[in-house]
Amino acid sequence: MKFVDEAFIDVSAGDGGSGCVSFRHEKYKEFGGPNGGDGGRGGHVYAVADPNLNTLVDFRFSRRHDARRGQNGMGSDMFGAAGDDIVLKMPVGTIISDVETGEALYELLKPGEMITIAKGGDGGFGNMRFKSAINRAPRQKTPGWPGDKKSLKLELKVLADVGLLGMPNAGKSTLISAISNARPRIADYPFTTLHPNLGVVRVAPEQSFVVADLPGLIEGASEGAGLGHQFLRHLQRTRLLWHVVDLAPFDGADPVAQAKAIVGELKKYDPALYDKPRWLVLNKLDMVPAEERQARVKDFVKRFRYKGPVFEISALTHEGCENLVKAAYQHIKSVQLAEQPAAYVDPRFADTAERSRS
Repeated sequence: MKFVDEAFIDVSAGDGGSGCVSFRHEKYKEFGGPNGGDGGRGGHVYAVADPNLNTLVDFRFSRRHDARRGQNGMGSDMFGAAGDDIVLKMPVGTIISDVETGEALYELLKPGEMITIAKGGDGGFGNMRFKSAINRAPRQKTPGWPGDKKSLKLELKVLADVGLLGMPNAGKSTLISAISNARPRIADYPFTTLHPNLGVVRVAPEQSFVVADLPGLIEGASEGAGLGHQFLRHLQRTRLLWHVVDLAPFDGADPVAQAKAIVGELKKYDPALYDKPRWLVLNKLDMVPAEERQARVKDFVKRFRYKGPVFEISALTHEGCENLVKAAYQHIKSVQLAEQPAAYVDPRFADTAERSRS
């Protein structure tokens, strides 16, 4: 399936049905009075977060979505039926924005979350609503109210705990295939990865986290160069970044210069993304002679001026991958605990709660 992370749609909620002008006609009842019912409301348009979807490809080819109009009111005090609603299934992590203003209106973050993106119009009033002591035979009615009509932009940001970034051919796809169940396309040429790949990393039977492999970045990516620029936003929701560096580039390029270019693109694109926890993952140790590995790693860290966690791995032989995975899980777990809201304690029992903890 083709990965699509951006789409434009037009949604139109149903108009409300019109009210009815009607009078009761029964034998031996000369003045039956008004009995025209109200019109039904128009159908709403809902968006629901479906965890089984991971792309917006369905909306690329189906742009217009119209809900049904409400039924008109009828005689004998009968109200019109409401128009059928429309439910649009979207991947978790979808941002819904207004095309004209660019304002982000909604965000689907939890599986099963449902929001109303276009509200149907209310039905009009029938003449029974206008009956009074003065006006006993009203012939007034009102039309239904129009439903919302919107042009929307759908933007998908994949939800992952760890995001991989690095130059093309740094070994990111090989790494995610080595530690997870993902099977991305792997080849010995740059830009093999054309869309994000998600993999679930199992640390233990009930311990896991999600890794996102994105297309490789090049210098100028934040301005639109290369493929990775359009996927940089997928890193914004991750809790941890793995900066994968090829220690033995096949073209003889300087790994330090390449790594600095990636960091510079992050800072230009989004300072908040630049400030995220970022670990240095030095890959392709199998391509470096054993006697030169330590010296090359020390030289890289010194010239890169990096003071954070450094992991030396070979995604091809799985060397060092286990330590990397375990450390990442512990970090993610600590972040999740810190994100949990503190338990509420009633002020009346605060002293009792404090004594119980001690």
